[in-house]
Amino acid sequence: MSTHLIESVVVEIDAPAAFVWDVLLDYPNYPQWNPYTLAVTTTLAVGSPIDLTLPRPDGSAGTWVSREYIRAVEPPRLLRYDTGDTFPGLLGTRDQVITPLSADRCGYQTFETFTGKYADAVFAAQGDYVKNGFDSVAHALRDRVVSLLGV
Repeated sequence: MSTHLIESVVVEIDAPAAFVWDVLLDYPNYPQWNPYTLAVTTTLAVGSPIDLTLPRPDGSAGTWVSREYIRAVEPPRLLRYDTGDTFPGLLGTRDQVITPLSADRCGYQTFETFTGKYADAVFAAQGDYVKNGFDSVAHALRDRVVSLLGV
Protein backbone atom coordinates (compact mmCIF):
# COMPACT_ATOMS: atom_id res chain seq x y z
CA MET A 1 0.00 0.00 0.00
CA SER A 2 1.39 3.38 -1.04
CA THR A 3 1.18 6.73 0.71
CA HIS A 4 1.67 10.17 -0.79
CA LEU A 5 1.59 13.50 1.05
CA ILE A 6 0.83 16.79 -0.69
CA GLU A 7 1.52 19.95 1.32
CA SER A 8 0.60 23.51 0.53
CA VAL A 9 2.91 26.41 1.15
CA VAL A 10 2.74 27.83 4.67
CA VAL A 11 1.32 31.33 4.76
CA GLU A 12 1.56 33.65 7.74
CA ILE A 13 -1.49 35.81 8.33
CA ASP A 14 -1.64 38.98 10.43
CA ALA A 15 -4.83 38.02 12.25
CA PRO A 16 -5.85 35.96 15.26
CA ALA A 17 -6.28 32.23 14.61
CA ALA A 18 -9.97 32.41 15.58
CA PHE A 19 -10.63 35.08 12.93
CA VAL A 20 -8.87 33.03 10.23
CA TRP A 21 -10.84 29.95 11.33
CA ASP A 22 -14.10 31.87 10.89
CA VAL A 23 -13.08 32.96 7.38
CA LEU A 24 -12.00 29.41 6.50
CA LEU A 25 -15.41 28.05 7.53
CA ASP A 26 -17.45 30.86 5.95
CA TYR A 27 -18.48 28.60 3.07
CA PRO A 28 -21.21 30.84 1.59
CA ASN A 29 -18.53 33.41 0.72
CA TYR A 30 -16.09 30.97 -0.94
CA PRO A 31 -17.12 32.08 -4.45
CA GLN A 32 -15.81 35.56 -3.59
CA TRP A 33 -12.26 34.46 -2.86
CA ASN A 34 -11.48 30.73 -3.12
CA PRO A 35 -10.07 29.77 -6.54
CA TYR A 36 -9.92 26.00 -5.86
CA THR A 37 -12.90 25.14 -3.68
CA LEU A 38 -15.71 26.98 -5.41
CA ALA A 39 -18.51 25.84 -3.08
CA VAL A 40 -18.91 23.74 0.05
CA THR A 41 -21.99 22.11 1.53
CA THR A 42 -21.74 20.58 5.01
CA THR A 43 -23.11 20.73 8.53
CA LEU A 44 -19.56 20.22 9.92
CA ALA A 45 -20.89 17.46 12.19
CA VAL A 46 -18.27 14.73 12.63
CA GLY A 47 -19.18 11.82 10.35
CA SER A 48 -21.39 13.94 8.09
CA PRO A 49 -20.69 14.60 4.40
CA ILE A 50 -18.83 17.59 3.07
CA ASP A 51 -19.41 18.22 -0.64
CA LEU A 52 -16.59 20.19 -2.28
CA THR A 53 -17.17 21.77 -5.68
CA LEU A 54 -13.84 21.97 -7.52
CA PRO A 55 -12.63 23.01 -10.97
CA ARG A 56 -11.99 20.08 -13.31
CA PRO A 57 -8.46 18.66 -12.91
CA ASP A 58 -7.84 18.71 -16.67
CA GLY A 59 -8.48 22.46 -16.86
CA SER A 60 -11.60 22.10 -19.00
CA ALA A 61 -14.71 24.14 -18.32
CA GLY A 62 -17.01 23.08 -15.54
CA THR A 63 -16.72 21.65 -12.06
CA TRP A 64 -17.03 18.37 -10.22
CA VAL A 65 -18.12 17.51 -6.67
CA SER A 66 -15.96 15.50 -4.30
CA ARG A 67 -18.01 14.02 -1.45
CA GLU A 68 -15.92 13.54 1.65
CA TYR A 69 -16.68 13.06 5.36
CA ILE A 70 -15.91 15.27 8.35
CA ARG A 71 -13.53 13.57 10.80
CA ALA A 72 -12.33 16.36 13.12
CA VAL A 73 -13.43 19.90 13.86
CA GLU A 74 -11.11 21.48 16.44
CA PRO A 75 -11.52 25.27 16.35
CA PRO A 76 -9.48 27.29 15.72
CA ARG A 77 -6.79 24.77 14.83
CA LEU A 78 -7.82 21.76 12.73
CA LEU A 79 -10.40 20.73 10.17
CA ARG A 80 -10.03 17.17 8.85
CA TYR A 81 -12.11 15.26 6.34
CA ASP A 82 -11.54 12.25 4.15
CA THR A 83 -13.01 10.33 1.25
CA GLY A 84 -14.21 7.44 3.43
CA ASP A 85 -15.15 4.46 1.25
CA THR A 86 -16.16 6.65 -1.72
CA PHE A 87 -13.25 5.33 -3.82
CA PRO A 88 -12.40 1.69 -2.97
CA GLY A 89 -8.61 1.27 -2.93
CA LEU A 90 -7.97 4.94 -2.15
CA LEU A 91 -8.28 7.10 0.94
CA GLY A 92 -7.65 10.83 0.70
CA THR A 93 -7.36 12.63 4.04
CA ARG A 94 -7.30 16.43 4.07
CA ASP A 95 -6.09 18.48 7.01
CA GLN A 96 -6.41 22.25 7.19
CA VAL A 97 -4.26 23.55 10.02
CA ILE A 98 -4.12 26.99 11.60
CA THR A 99 -1.16 27.51 13.94
CA PRO A 100 -1.26 30.49 16.32
CA LEU A 101 2.07 32.36 16.23
CA SER A 102 1.00 35.16 18.60
CA ALA A 103 -2.27 36.71 19.75
CA ASP A 104 -2.73 38.43 16.39
CA ARG A 105 -0.76 36.30 13.93
CA CYS A 106 -1.06 32.71 12.72
CA GLY A 107 0.07 30.32 10.04
CA TYR A 108 -2.09 28.29 7.67
CA GLN A 109 -1.24 25.13 5.77
CA THR A 110 -3.24 22.33 4.22
CA PHE A 111 -2.22 18.72 3.56
CA GLU A 112 -3.67 15.76 1.67
CA THR A 113 -2.51 12.23 2.34
CA PHE A 114 -3.40 9.63 -0.29
CA THR A 115 -3.15 5.99 0.84
CA GLY A 116 -4.21 2.71 -0.68
CA LYS A 117 -3.80 0.56 -3.75
CA TYR A 118 -4.48 3.45 -6.15
CA ALA A 119 -2.52 6.16 -4.30
CA ASP A 120 0.41 6.03 -6.76
CA ALA A 121 -1.85 6.44 -9.80
CA VAL A 122 -3.90 9.25 -8.25
CA PHE A 123 -0.79 11.07 -7.07
CA ALA A 124 0.79 10.78 -10.53
CA ALA A 125 -2.37 11.97 -12.28
CA GLN A 126 -3.52 14.66 -9.86
CA GLY A 127 -0.63 15.56 -7.55
CA ASP A 128 0.25 18.80 -9.35
CA TYR A 129 -3.43 19.79 -9.61
CA VAL A 130 -3.92 19.29 -5.86
CA LYS A 131 -0.64 21.04 -4.92
CA ASN A 132 -1.41 24.05 -7.11
CA GLY A 133 -4.97 24.20 -5.77
CA PHE A 134 -3.82 24.01 -2.16
CA ASP A 135 -1.21 26.73 -2.69
CA SER A 136 -3.82 28.97 -4.33
CA VAL A 137 -6.17 28.47 -1.34
CA ALA A 138 -3.43 29.33 1.17
CA HIS A 139 -2.58 32.60 -0.61
CA ALA A 140 -6.24 33.46 -1.23
CA LEU A 141 -7.16 32.83 2.42
CA ARG A 142 -4.41 35.21 3.54
CA ASP A 143 -5.56 37.82 1.01
CA ARG A 144 -9.22 37.43 2.05
CA VAL A 145 -8.40 37.90 5.75
CA VAL A 146 -6.28 40.98 5.00
CA SER A 147 -9.08 42.47 2.87
CA LEU A 148 -11.69 41.84 5.58
CA LEU A 149 -9.50 43.45 8.23
CA GLY A 150 -8.59 46.34 5.98
CA VAL A 151 -4.87 46.06 6.78
